[in-house]
Amino acid sequence: MPPVEIDASALPPLGMPPADFLRDYWQKRPLLIRNAFPGFVSPIEPEDLAGLACEEMALSRIVSHDRDRDHWRLRTGPFREDEFPGMPHQDWTLLVQDVDKWDADVAALLDCFDFLPRWRIDDIMVSFAAPGGSVGAHVDQYDVFLLQAQGRRRWQIDASESPSLTFRRDVELKLLQRFSPTHDWVLGPGDMLYLPPGVPHHGVAEDACLTFSVGMRAPSAAELLGDFVDTLAAEADEALRYRDPDLEPPRDPAEIDVAAMNRAVEALNMLRMNDPERLGDWFGRFITLYRSSGEVIAGENGRSRIEIEWDLQHGARLVRHPWSRMAWRKGGRGSRLYVNGHAIALPARAAARVANSRVLDGDDYAALGQAGQDCVFELYRTGHYHLQMDADGDDGGNGATWWPEDGSGQ
Repeated sequence: MPPVEIDASALPPLGMPPADFLRDYWQKRPLLIRNAFPGFVSPIEPEDLAGLACEEMALSRIVSHDRDRDHWRLRTGPFREDEFPGMPHQDWTLLVQDVDKWDADVAALLDCFDFLPRWRIDDIMVSFAAPGGSVGAHVDQYDVFLLQAQGRRRWQIDASESPSLTFRRDVELKLLQRFSPTHDWVLGPGDMLYLPPGVPHHGVAEDACLTFSVGMRAPSAAELLGDFVDTLAAEADEALRYRDPDLEPPRDPAEIDVAAMNRAVEALNMLRMNDPERLGDWFGRFITLYRSSGEVIAGENGRSRIEIEWDLQHGARLVRHPWSRMAWRKGGRGSRLYVNGHAIALPARAAARVANSRVLDGDDYAALGQAGQDCVFELYRTGHYHLQMDADGDDGGNGATWWPEDGSGQ
């Protein structure tokens, strides 16, 4: 069996070639990776996270635990700034989703996970826990990488073949009724724990700490089917209906007989999406929209295309909106770029470059060709890019959001 704990100092962040990790661990077994990020220094401080939790559009929660009564309390943000100085010294956790959308330095960590398809990565959630802070023993139905950023956190996991997955009914959180850990570790800054779906785990802060959770998008079969059926229904021809040209006098007028059920199945089969191109387009639109908690809205920017292109030739850059999700696909009828649920026909080279680049400079833009440039300008016009002039400096740093507050954001 592959080891459950390794030191990645010589080959961060996995301690092994990505192909080996995907073969031996991905969606198969947990792995504690010591020194996944040697000498790691958190790009944000607890004060930054608290400030973000006060923002109206940020998704934030505070989980508190009364140990004496084993009582759990969940509160959702936004929170007031004056709440945090009066918080207890122990047993509570602040969690903020999508911090990578608000802070460019946090988002830069995603480049270290490019051994995974980018469209599979959901967000980086950051949690601050006071000593003893926890969200309880629970299980996730998606892959997650838990990177310790500051302080120390004790992680216990149940890696047995048939863990107990019964949930408590006395708390609003989905906590496990019984938890029997098979492994117990304390993680420090730069250590990372990988957990595949379905592995029960419990994290408790040894001291005040920050933890980054890189979570995956894993739509359930029900979510896929629901959206798929909605798409089929929306695109269905009204002429496709239940038909019974072979109807015979029924033995019982009130009975739904076998022949009627066969005709119902035949009517449903007429809606099957047998065309792989249509199926690919549906999935590309779905996955770039799935679990999106923010929206891209066009701002009031009157710059013409000629002005934009001149700026790009003189040092400006187009920075993608952090809520803009992109992927691309090569099909039998040409390639497509998918942007927040929309499909755009593009040559493969241009589609790949646009989907993979959070920032486009003048050279990148020139290499796109006419169709790619047309696409990028339209995306700029609809709010998916912000023109960053050379004088603006870099697009992140110091815990600052990387999107301008000019009405063109979420």
